[in-house]
Amino acid sequence: MTGNDVGYVFEELYMWHAPWPGLSEHTQPFAPWESPDTKRRFHGLLAATGLLDKLHVVRARRATQAELELNHGKAYVESIQEKSLLPNGGDAGDWAQFSQGAYEIACLSVGGVLALVDAVMSRQVSCGYALVRPPGHHALPDIGMGFCIFNNVAIAAYYLLHEYPSKIRKVAIVDYDVHHGNGTQASFEADDRVLFISVHQDNNYPLNSGRIEETGTGKGEGYTINIPLPAGSGTGAYNSTMDRVVVPALHAFEPDFILISSGFDASYMDPLGNMMVSSECFGQMARALKAAASAIPSCNGRLAFCHEGGYSEFYVPFCGAAVIESLLGMEGTVKDPLLYEARARGNQSLQPHQDAVLEQVIASAKLLQQKKF
Repeated sequence: MTGNDVGYVFEELYMWHAPWPGLSEHTQPFAPWESPDTKRRFHGLLAATGLLDKLHVVRARRATQAELELNHGKAYVESIQEKSLLPNGGDAGDWAQFSQGAYEIACLSVGGVLALVDAVMSRQVSCGYALVRPPGHHALPDIGMGFCIFNNVAIAAYYLLHEYPSKIRKVAIVDYDVHHGNGTQASFEADDRVLFISVHQDNNYPLNSGRIEETGTGKGEGYTINIPLPAGSGTGAYNSTMDRVVVPALHAFEPDFILISSGFDASYMDPLGNMMVSSECFGQMARALKAAASAIPSCNGRLAFCHEGGYSEFYVPFCGAAVIESLLGMEGTVKDPLLYEARARGNQSLQPHQDAVLEQVIASAKLLQQKKF
C-alpha cells in the first residue's frame, strides 16, 4: 500500500437524489430534511481545508440487482426499479419517497460502500469513509423507511461474508446515528455472524424501536446490543458508551471487519435529534473505533464508515471533518467555530441517569459477560 491510505467515496450523482415529502391535507410544501446540502458542504469543507488531498479517492460503481438481493427481496427491488421510471417517482415506505431516477442513484450509493470495502480488502486503503446518499440503515428487507431505500451497510456486510468467505467470517456493525438502525437490526437479529450495536436516542424515530431488551433471536441471541441514550446526552455519555460497551463488545466478538453507520444527527445543532454531541466527540469516537479495529487481531485494521443521517447544514461538515481527521491520524486542521459553545453546554459530563442506562446495557449484554477488559 502506497500513498494516501484512507479511502474516500463521493460522487456528484449522490447529490442528484431528490426525495420529496409526503404531504398531508394541512401541510405546506417544505424542503426535505434529507437534502444534498449537508453532504455537499461536508465534501466542500474537506476540499477547502486540504483534507481531501490527503485521501485516496475510491470511485463508486452501481451495485447489481443480485447484490441488492443479498439483503432485499426481489419483488421489493423490482418495485423500486419500476417506480423509479415514473415521471413523479414513487414511495418506498414510511418517509421514503423518491423522484424519477432514484433507483440508479441508490444502486450507486450501495456500490460506493461495496467499492470501499473492496479497496480495504485488497489493501489499497487501510480504512475509509463513504459519503453516500441516499442513506440506508432504516431500510428493511422488503420496505423502505426514514429516507432509506436500500440498506447500504447491511448489503455490505452480506457482501463481505459472501465474497470473502476465507477471510471474513464475522462482521461487526456500529451505528451511532441518533435514530435506531432498525433496518440493519432486522437483517441480522437471527445471525450470529454479525454483531450489531446501535447507539441512539431513546424513543426517537422509529418510535418504540431499539430497546435494551432487543438482543437478537435464535442463533443471533446476544449479538444485537441496543444503547438507547436519554435525550440530552453529550460527550460524557457517548465517550463512556464507547469505552464501556462498544469497544469491549468488539473485542469480545473478534470481528474480521468493522462497518460504521455514521450519522451526525446526534450533534447539538441537529433539528431531528435532541442530543448534545460536538464535532470533537465524533472525532473521539472515530479514533476509538479505529484503534479497536487495529487492536483486534482478526480485524487487522479493516474498517469502513458509511454515511447515514445528519441534518444541520452548518454543523454536519465539522462533524464529518473531525471523523476524517481521526482516520488520517490528524487533529486540529479544521476549526469548529462553535466547539466552545458545545463544550460549555450544561450536563455534557456523564449524568447519573445516563450511567444507569449503560449499567443496564452491560448487565444484559451476553458478550460483555464473556470477557472483561
